[in-house]
Amino acid sequence: MKKLLLPVSFILLLLQASCITTERESATSKNADRVFSPTPEGQRARLTPTSVLNSVRTAHEFSDPKAKDRFVLLLQGTKIISSKARFLIISSKGDTLRNEVMPALALLNERDLEDPQAATVRDKEIAILKSMNNFFSEDKFTSPAVPRTMEAATVDDQEAWQAVREDNRSVGFDYTAAGGRERRLAYARKLNKTVIVAE
Repeated sequence: MKKLLLPVSFILLLLQASCITTERESATSKNADRVFSPTPEGQRARLTPTSVLNSVRTAHEFSDPKAKDRFVLLLQGTKIISSKARFLIISSKGDTLRNEVMPALALLNERDLEDPQAATVRDKEIAILKSMNNFFSEDKFTSPAVPRTMEAATVDDQEAWQAVREDNRSVGFDYTAAGGRERRLAYARKLNKTVIVAE
């Protein structure tokens, strides 16, 4: 009896699944004026400028010494070489602390290329993806963000720099921004915002 019950229940399940139809199949759509017409095959775009081609994520102390924030790097576009890199820092509470967009070529490290002058598009794309994988490496984080030995600020916002310098538990994150400029970000708890403390 048990041997017969399993195949019979499977057959009944298949019959029930075959009877399920959608609104379009049964012609009971609520909007009779709107006719479904698929996009012609040559005009279908699988990737859009907002498509995520690659993402790298990590969690690290930044704005709160008791909770880790999420660091996210997204590669958005239709091709790696011409895409945009979106760098996000999201607090443990869900607030966006940093949202920076730069060209993907800003991630290109020429040291990853054997011959930068003869590098193909594929070589550059592979170098960009490698750079993404190392973007949040542990050696990019430093604490304190502004050492006591650093006397002069290298940025315009003196108040933010001083607020971070006074915080011994501040964490700095170093990265290369658009134009090849190296930056250090830190969270100024006194001002409640993410600031650039070195450039």
